[in-house]
Amino acid sequence: MDESSSNLPTSHLLGSVPAVVSEGKAATNQEVPGANLQIFPPNNGASRGPGYQTLGGTTDGDAQQSTNNWKGVFSISSYTQYFNIDTDILLSRLISSLYPISGDFFSKIDANPDLYGLVWISTTLVFVIASLGNCATYLMHRRSDHGTSWTFDVSYINVAACSIYGYSLIVPLAYYFLLRYLGSNASLIRFWCLWGYSLFIFILSSFLLVIPVEFLRWTIILLSGGLSASFVALNLRSYIQESEITVVVISAFVLQMGLAIFIKMWFFA
Repeated sequence: MDESSSNLPTSHLLGSVPAVVSEGKAATNQEVPGANLQIFPPNNGASRGPGYQTLGGTTDGDAQQSTNNWKGVFSISSYTQYFNIDTDILLSRLISSLYPISGDFFSKIDANPDLYGLVWISTTLVFVIASLGNCATYLMHRRSDHGTSWTFDVSYINVAACSIYGYSLIVPLAYYFLLRYLGSNASLIRFWCLWGYSLFIFILSSFLLVIPVEFLRWTIILLSGGLSASFVALNLRSYIQESEITVVVISAFVLQMGLAIFIKMWFFA
């Protein structure tokens, strides 16, 4: 074989191996940002782990900024920070809700307001008043008629869910927009946290409301409602610190007392 034939390119021949070294060098000479890579998993605004860093991608500041836009509302990762509390913090906030005179609840949750209490206290209260309400109704009927048979009214769950969830979500939301309209620096997450923990005392009092003594029931619910309403009103007053909107504090107290009376009249009548 002559020397000219040995100089022919052989990359197109069957069984030939391309020169990967030269092609790799050519690839490294290309600019990296120009590469069109598909990112997996899709970035929904959450910060990426070290295994998903993109070439020429966004910085941590850009990722944090993307969680603050409207898309963050539909991302579960945007709410994880509001459930990042341990048992000690949870117990401390539950105990604070039973001592409304201090009025320093907002100072305790200022660094880390949570929605854990709002979700689980409301959910627990729904099932507690629905189940114990049926027990209380049975015991009251049992006192007057010993032949009364046990029946469970499923509608108690529907009413409890609509009233408790609706109250704990809509009332703080309404106060948030009202105070923002009045020029106060309100925080919706802190309001949801406040009203969520204010419902804890109703869980405890519901076990006492099973006692089939009407006078005792009214005494228990009025005391519980007064403590819960004072917890909301006093902390709300210390938060806004504006005398011209005292009516807002009074209305919050009245609404909380109204919820207490509603629980008594509907579930423990």
